[in-house]
Amino acid sequence: MPAKTYRRRTAVTAAATGTLLAGALCVTAAAPASAATDYTIDVDTAATGPQISDTMYGIFMEDINHAADGGLYAELVQNRSFEYNTADNENYTPMTSWEEVGGGGSAEVVDDDGRLNERNRNYLRLTLPGDGEYGVANTGYSTGIAVEEGKEYDFSVWARADGDGGTPLTVRLTDDRGEPLAEPLGLEAEGGGWAEYTGAFTASASSTAGRLAVTGSGGGSLSLDMVSLFPRDTFKGHENGLRADLAEKIADLDPGFVRFPGGCLVNTGSHEAYEGPDWPRERSFQWKDTVGPVEERAVNHNFWGYNQSYGLGYYEYFQFAEDLGAMPLPVVPALVTGCGENEATDDPELLERHIQDTLDLIEFANGPADSEWGGLRAGMGHPEPFGLTHLQVGNEEPLVEDFFERFVEFRDAIEAEYPDITVVGNSGPSSGGAGFDRAWELNREHGVELVDEHYYNSPEWFLSNNERYDSYDREGPDVFLGEYASQGNRFSNALAEAAYMTGLERNADVVTMASYAPLLAAEWDTQWTPDMIWFDNTRSWGSANYEVQRLFAQNTGDAVVPSTASGTPDASGPITGAVGLSTWNTSAEFDDVKVTSADGEELLGDDFSGGADQWEHITDAGSWAVEDGAYVQTETAGENTMVMAGDPEWTDYDMEVTATKREGDEGFLVGFGVQGSDEYYWWNLGGWGNTQSAVEHASGGAKSTVVSDDTTIEAGRAYDVRIEVRGRDVTLYLDGEEWNSFTAPAPEPFRQVVTHDEETGEYIVKVVNAQSEEARTSIDLGGAEVAPTADLTVLAADPDAENTAEERPVAPETSTIGGVDSSFTHTFPGNSVTFMRIAPRE
Repeated sequence: MPAKTYRRRTAVTAAATGTLLAGALCVTAAAPASAATDYTIDVDTAATGPQISDTMYGIFMEDINHAADGGLYAELVQNRSFEYNTADNENYTPMTSWEEVGGGGSAEVVDDDGRLNERNRNYLRLTLPGDGEYGVANTGYSTGIAVEEGKEYDFSVWARADGDGGTPLTVRLTDDRGEPLAEPLGLEAEGGGWAEYTGAFTASASSTAGRLAVTGSGGGSLSLDMVSLFPRDTFKGHENGLRADLAEKIADLDPGFVRFPGGCLVNTGSHEAYEGPDWPRERSFQWKDTVGPVEERAVNHNFWGYNQSYGLGYYEYFQFAEDLGAMPLPVVPALVTGCGENEATDDPELLERHIQDTLDLIEFANGPADSEWGGLRAGMGHPEPFGLTHLQVGNEEPLVEDFFERFVEFRDAIEAEYPDITVVGNSGPSSGGAGFDRAWELNREHGVELVDEHYYNSPEWFLSNNERYDSYDREGPDVFLGEYASQGNRFSNALAEAAYMTGLERNADVVTMASYAPLLAAEWDTQWTPDMIWFDNTRSWGSANYEVQRLFAQNTGDAVVPSTASGTPDASGPITGAVGLSTWNTSAEFDDVKVTSADGEELLGDDFSGGADQWEHITDAGSWAVEDGAYVQTETAGENTMVMAGDPEWTDYDMEVTATKREGDEGFLVGFGVQGSDEYYWWNLGGWGNTQSAVEHASGGAKSTVVSDDTTIEAGRAYDVRIEVRGRDVTLYLDGEEWNSFTAPAPEPFRQVVTHDEETGEYIVKVVNAQSEEARTSIDLGGAEVAPTADLTVLAADPDAENTAEERPVAPETSTIGGVDSSFTHTFPGNSVTFMRIAPRE
């Protein structure tokens, strides 16, 4: 049962909206603060904390949620080369997004020796009528091709007239009713071979449901491939470029780095090279497939359930990073899969080829224009090197030992030829657990400079783990937090992430890079729902999370100023809740459940001799029944079959149960602190395919690992399980032996960090107040002489607020306050993030 579930899902929410300009605050029905809580912030302005890296905040770009094709990549034609396939998506055909127009002819997608080139295998053959026109029209993505009146659009097609004479082509841009959106183009395809034909439209009307039609006339046959339509207005005006509004929103994040192209795209699928007609359609992202002329680039099955054109390839990624003034950070496959596939490749020739491909990539980025791969870069329009300094091998591989064996071979080869390149490692797909601990042990053992951590946890986890990096080894590897999010796009999610980011900055001597993920999401087709920037065909909008990320990036500062703050009174309470029993893709039985209070009072006793009336089903999965005096979950399928019993107000108790795995993939789960199907702790014994055991905490439906080890569970063996809960302290026993213990961290809603801007001399006080109460705060700047006013930027909204295409309730408000001195008081609104810039006294 993976801590991070990779599932092709349909989004149930669409998050986010608006322009990026700070303006008047629009708060939707925010509850008035019931009271103010008193806090103190003491800033040691005479001391200097860690320097903050220029790459502290960056972006991670992966083609998930149609982030590239249909999104950032500005191509308006979907399935432009007729390569869609059921291997990409069960609903795809080579004619997906195409429809016939005109009459008297026929259309056939062909894969034969007459193709445009070996990598672009399919093409469309039209049999044309002697009279009239016949051809095809493309419907674009989602509602259609978006066209704006007055804008210019560049058309191109590769065509071949299958005869000696020419064939007239007519290209039209219309809406979905056939009404023209621009003057048609008249072209003529010549006989004798494939050639590219181009033209341009100036839109005379606007539509979100445009169609691009290509028709021929005069009889005979006509072959078409790579039918393309681009807006002239791409980001920075590049050909084969990027959608301007999306790229500009990314630019407003002021990213210090761009990590690309994934993610699961990198380390899943086959690692074989292109091998002609039988080459695998589900392949890891390999850079050589994605460079050179776009018509000669391969297409690929996208891990997230659609087709990937590779029009946005490594060259375009490097170019985008350069345009943003950001450090490029490409990721290459390590021949160990992840994201639920979890397989290691043992072919030494394949490993050698991928290592050489990686060396060639460095030459492509940095080599002189007269080198083989540097020459390819120069031929694509960039004779100067891109200045690559960092490269990541692998992406969150859970097979830790297999990954490191291969990682070391990659790194040794890279350092031998390019000693100035920093090779980045990783620690797997979760924030803790046995695999995480082992990965970090190996990273330290092998002297890895920078380790990529990934985790997607609940908002409560982010509020509870601000001190995570306080105890990291200052002499060990630095941390690159390459993927993180709190599983939602509500303002409460953004508040929790903002609170956590104060801890990232406070530990800037350890955490040198961080990027929220995923970056982009098409409102019309998403596989992952907590995303930073959302879009449809004409609009894009930043989520609440985006607003937090943008403001932190624009108010980072150059160095941390040491500071301390008082905590929230009574922020931590005891673990409270009932008890539960569950399974995951396994049949198991439970007997002799007993719950006793700390003073010895029996709260629950059930040997199931009288049935199971005390237990409540809180999920839809599983089939529970009493058999031979035990409570049995009989199905071997179903992810979380939990039943619960007892009082959700219980605290300070012992739970005992005898549990036996019958059959299936995993072991069994014993819950405590159970509030419902989305709020609980459970002891997961024999989880993750019966490879380890862990205590996990679920909050808001998102789970995070608390403690773990490599305990596995035998089928048919009865285990005695005992869990002792005292306040927030938990001790766990298996067959009478202590298995582990922990103190559950408590969520703290008030967090702060102070940094210094060397250019302006300003102190930047950043305060997160993730509660409804105002925070009346005494701020002591340690005697610093400062200006009497300060500039404020504040995000404040209802915690359930979400930005959408139509509304933007989460938006920054700017103001100036007076009364600022070496010591002063300020009240921070409930449910807010504040950036206070205090200038030195003139």
